[in-house]
Amino acid sequence: MYDYDLLVVGSANADLVIGVDRRPGAGETVLGSDLALHPGGKGANQAVAAARLGARTALLARVGDDAHGRLLLDSQRDAGVDTAAVLVGGAPTGVALITVDPSGDNSIVVSPGANGHLTPKDIRAASALLAASRVVSAQLEIPLETVVEVVRGLRPGTRFVLNPSPPRELPEDVLAACDPLILNEHEARVVLGVDTGDTPEQWAEALLARGPRSVVVTLGADGALVADTAGSARVPSVKVDAVDTTGAGDAFTAALAWRLGLGESLAEAAAYAARVGAAAVTREGAQASFPTAEEVAAL
Repeated sequence: MYDYDLLVVGSANADLVIGVDRRPGAGETVLGSDLALHPGGKGANQAVAAARLGARTALLARVGDDAHGRLLLDSQRDAGVDTAAVLVGGAPTGVALITVDPSGDNSIVVSPGANGHLTPKDIRAASALLAASRVVSAQLEIPLETVVEVVRGLRPGTRFVLNPSPPRELPEDVLAACDPLILNEHEARVVLGVDTGDTPEQWAEALLARGPRSVVVTLGADGALVADTAGSARVPSVKVDAVDTTGAGDAFTAALAWRLGLGESLAEAAAYAARVGAAAVTREGAQASFPTAEEVAAL
């Protein structure tokens, strides 16, 4: 019996968000909306998204001993996330600078802060938490060596989900543990490091050859492609009017990881996750936009 449906090991950031009519070019200044402050970070986002859906969720992360860190911890606890493993101190809380255009698309620059101080030693100290979790999810807003330690610390029967964002080439042992590796077109090209065609099916085939047990390529408004050794399938998106896409990919990943832990197939879990992601883009902000299970059912 697992104590947690999902353990998220990853980043926690304060999101500083400005709406813009268009993004500035090099050397250009544009005016934007009033600055909005939201709790964010890929790890913290995933944890809140899963907990809102009803998953028993824990977060292993690091924040600063500052106002941004307290904001993030409050948001986690309000959503029902177990924060006992969130470490405090070592550096200021990470910050993400986000611009959102009228279509809802965003561009993000992240200052890692305390996220860069989540170390392999911290993972080893949390070995009991890894053992108590049915699914473990990670991203790359924390050091890669820390993600490697997560993989080394997995117990038999625990499923590992990775969103390699921001993307980079990955070690073989990390790739081999992924079930699935979840990434978008840009991330797929970076992880592969070579030109492997122009279609999601070709990217997924090339990625599977690198070792992951399964792959999910997210395609925005076009849904997603799921693939494993048995073949691939397209999962359609849910058509909604997008307001802000910030955090939608994190909501998708969290929902997918949770549903896989419940025993659903990859295609079934991705179809549910697509509905969760669609619901998230209809509201502003990241964590504030994440739906409950009831809201997803009503979509």
